[in-house]
Amino acid sequence: MDQEREKWQALRDEYAENVGKSVVARLETRGYKARYAATAEEARQILFSLIPEEASVGIPGSATVRELGLMEALAKRGNRIYQHWDPALKAEEKAGRLKDELNSDVFLSGSNAVTLDGAIVNIDGTGNRVAGLAWGDNRLIIVVGVNKICRDVESALVRVRDVATPPNTQRLKMTTPCATTGFCSDCNSPQRACRAVLILERAPFGRDAHVIVVGETLGF
Repeated sequence: MDQEREKWQALRDEYAENVGKSVVARLETRGYKARYAATAEEARQILFSLIPEEASVGIPGSATVRELGLMEALAKRGNRIYQHWDPALKAEEKAGRLKDELNSDVFLSGSNAVTLDGAIVNIDGTGNRVAGLAWGDNRLIIVVGVNKICRDVESALVRVRDVATPPNTQRLKMTTPCATTGFCSDCNSPQRACRAVLILERAPFGRDAHVIVVGETLGF
């Protein structure tokens, strides 16, 4: 049984590398410094090389970054980490932390989706993450698993709404329809999580922008 599973996993790994490297090539034509990492550990090593030890790092609402264990690893290394997910933060403290994320030396984020031709697609509720992805005078690093790769922008938007958003609303204990049904209803709920849409068609002007595509399933 183990040998049989290894055979199928080898095929999945080969597929991940093929599609991942194809997307990396397209991202490079769009102005990003892009790299493919076969594993989460390889991705971590690349990220450590891109983030100076003395740098402050802003981490918005990214399950991918947290799944990689980067917050703990970078903090242990000596980096100052700014993130707003701490439930103990008061409202004014959270607002300040959101600003700290945007003003950090490095803005480190995941992405809801990336297309085969290199468009990066995200939807936010508060807008802090899409703001940091769209503008900043700091280094931008986006890390994305191959599970986020979609054929085009239209399918990427469907993915965000039907695949990425429902588990996030569950995590946040929101009372949106998708938190119960598992798919988007284009709701008008007061807690609607899909409010700000960002499609990066090219790397923003004047930005040191990096994308790491990882050959594993990461985040939602």
